[in-house]
Amino acid sequence: MQHTKCLIIGSGPAGYTAAIYAGRANLQPIEYCGLQPGGQLTQTTIVENFPGYPQGVDANLMMTDLRQQAERFGADIRDGVIVKADFAKRPYVLTTDRGDELSADTVIIATGASAKYLGLADEQKYNGQGVSACATCDGFFYRKKVVAVVGGGDTACEEATYLAGLCAKVYMIVRKPYLRASDIMRKRVSENPKIEILYEHNAEGLYGDNGVEGVHLVAHRGEPDERHYDLPIDGFFLAIGHRPNTDVFRGQLDMDAQGYICTQGASPCTSVEGVFAAGDCADPTYRQAIVAAGSGCKAALEAERFLNR
Repeated sequence: MQHTKCLIIGSGPAGYTAAIYAGRANLQPIEYCGLQPGGQLTQTTIVENFPGYPQGVDANLMMTDLRQQAERFGADIRDGVIVKADFAKRPYVLTTDRGDELSADTVIIATGASAKYLGLADEQKYNGQGVSACATCDGFFYRKKVVAVVGGGDTACEEATYLAGLCAKVYMIVRKPYLRASDIMRKRVSENPKIEILYEHNAEGLYGDNGVEGVHLVAHRGEPDERHYDLPIDGFFLAIGHRPNTDVFRGQLDMDAQGYICTQGASPCTSVEGVFAAGDCADPTYRQAIVAAGSGCKAALEAERFLNR
């Protein structure tokens, strides 16, 4: 069984930043990339809100740069997924999808969170060409354009309000006859002249030759009053929640009701000593690359301090 001082699980901004710091601290970290090397960010195109890139940067190129920087400082970055974890005692034992076992003095979990989608084939077809799950990340590209936001909770209202500050028009596609959001968020979107709420609507698909040009909708008014029609839009934003990629650690670490790993205060420390969480797997609020990178830095610094103690 191979042993490491520091095992990093996940390869988004949090995982790669943790590997950079752990490598520079001579922890000789081993990092497993997971199912999506580079993390969720690789599903977008241009990143314009990450510091240091005044003209923006291709998301995949940025993640490649981070990986190469981590490798430069000695990180052993491997393909594969961690499918089992035993945090009962140190050193901790983890198992990969190939059946390999590793023992680790410290573990940094940076497995991220995946946006929930409706399950439409067109969501994949137009991914990066009009379909997004992050208004803060991609809203800038839709200035003075028309967009739709799917969802009726606080997140959807926040996304719609943010987009209304940039776009000419924002439609909210809500499958229920009401918003599930808090009173203040319901009031905010209902009073915004740029936001139109389409209650009892479902998206059936998207269309367009050069990216998203519209959405196929069905309005439910009770049979036989169901109405199908097309709505021209330039962007389609999903705001129906995220799912943290933490199932493998259930029963091992304290988590909230949604499965996000609970950390201690502003630190990346989890309920198990020597195990740290960074990035979106422990962040149900911000979900930004720069925040994830900062938390990866904190996790590596805490791992180094733990080992020194």
